[in-house]
Amino acid sequence: MSKQAMIESHREGAEVHRGADLCKKQSMDLLAELHLPKALLPLAAVEEVGYNRATGFVWLRQNKSTTHVFKAIGKTVSYASEVTAFVEDRRMKRMTGVKSRELLIWVSITDMYIDDPESKRITFKTPAGIGRSFPVSAFEADADKEEERDGGGGGK
Repeated sequence: MSKQAMIESHREGAEVHRGADLCKKQSMDLLAELHLPKALLPLAAVEEVGYNRATGFVWLRQNKSTTHVFKAIGKTVSYASEVTAFVEDRRMKRMTGVKSRELLIWVSITDMYIDDPESKRITFKTPAGIGRSFPVSAFEADADKEEERDGGGGGK
C-alpha cells in the first residue's frame, strides 16, 4: 500500500470541519485537548481540519504553504498546504508538511512532544532522530501576539 493510500485510509471515519473560522477554532481546541501550546501550528488560512479519533490521525489544510518566525527562539518554520500527524496526549508523531530552517537548509520535522510537563520543554525531532528542545512558552507567546494583531479572534 502506498503512503498516500495509507493516509487516505485514515481519513475514513474522521470528523471533518471546513471554513476558516471553524477550522481555526477546531485546531486550537485540538491543541488544547492534546495539552500542546496554542501557537504550535500558527496556520492563519486553514480551510479544512480532520481528526480520526480512532487512529489519532489529524490533518490541516490551508490555501497555500506558509512560513512563520517564532521570535522567542529565532526559528523559521515552513508549513506545507497540508500538515498531517498522528496525535496523542502531548505528542505529534509521523508528521508531514513541517520544516524548520537550520542555517541554510530546511529540515523536516517528524515528531514533537512534551515528555515531562513539569520541565516546560517541547522537543522536535527530524527523520534521522536528531532533536532539539525549546521552552513551551516560545509557542504560547506567539499566539498572544497573533491575537492582538487580528483583533482578539477566538470568539469566546
